[in-house]
Amino acid sequence: MSLAQTIADRVTRNVETVIVGKHREVQLVLVALFCKGHVLLEDVPGVGKTVLAKTISRSIGCTFRRIQFTPDLLPSDVTGVSVFNQGSSQFEYRPGPVMAQIVLADEINRATPKTQSSLLEAMEEAQVTVDGVTRPLPNPFVVLATENPIEYEGTFPLPEAQLDRFLIRLSLGYPGRDNEIAILERQRQAHPLDALEQVVTVEDLVAAQAAIKEIHVERLILEYIVSLVEASRSHDDVYLGASPRGSLALYNTARAWAAVQGRDYVIPDDVKDMAEPSLSHRLIMSPAARMKNVDSRLVVRELLNSTPVPGARAAAAGGSLGGGILRGRRAES
Repeated sequence: MSLAQTIADRVTRNVETVIVGKHREVQLVLVALFCKGHVLLEDVPGVGKTVLAKTISRSIGCTFRRIQFTPDLLPSDVTGVSVFNQGSSQFEYRPGPVMAQIVLADEINRATPKTQSSLLEAMEEAQVTVDGVTRPLPNPFVVLATENPIEYEGTFPLPEAQLDRFLIRLSLGYPGRDNEIAILERQRQAHPLDALEQVVTVEDLVAAQAAIKEIHVERLILEYIVSLVEASRSHDDVYLGASPRGSLALYNTARAWAAVQGRDYVIPDDVKDMAEPSLSHRLIMSPAARMKNVDSRLVVRELLNSTPVPGARAAAAGGSLGGGILRGRRAES
């Protein structure tokens, strides 16, 4: 069992003592952590977005800060501010809540665009600049942002540049009937989050992040990733397709997903599994598509159906591309 799979299994089991019936969603957040990427949790209130962020933070033992985004929040409330010390006659930096390993940006779309933009440098370069001085952020640094997709009054839609900095966008959705009953039973006396314990260390997470970079990716898989991204740029319903950052996101998440599944190589199914969470929020729909309520997730599914998998023609002669890679890796070992 690989290091990444071991850590993912431990954290997932621990988180599932609090978050019920969301196995894939929990693993997607872990994929983002392994890739040093940020996550946008977009769903209705009350489905556990904030609790998910807290449980993962406690399971790993990372420093955790929560920022409640409101219209009156200022950029300095996020990044920190320099305060004049009369005793030393110098300005001293007072760190903001962004100086943590896991930052929960709760209801991020309720803050003004100016405040939202204060996270751009932090999310892309893992640093903040205050009064001309650049300070590095802790390692690892991950932003888990939440937003409510159904309330538009008093909100400020995230600009494309901000959305593009999120590695993954996902929704938790409502729990099933049995899972919702289990939630009620678990909170009969107290919230299970109160008794949650740490199961892995930050050092383990950093080691897993390094191991992800060793996952083998065939050139045909790279061509498949690029073909999907290129297809998004020419789709009739898409005004602006995914950028090369989208290609990198799909590449990295596919490697991490393969590692979570216990493999040291990527197969086409890994790319397919990660295409929707890593690409859909990067697509800007055309005005006509928005009038028809065409969802970007549906467009990604269409791209997966219409884009041929490289090497698939070899199926009759000896297996698909995934099987060929599998045999090749076994032969090497």
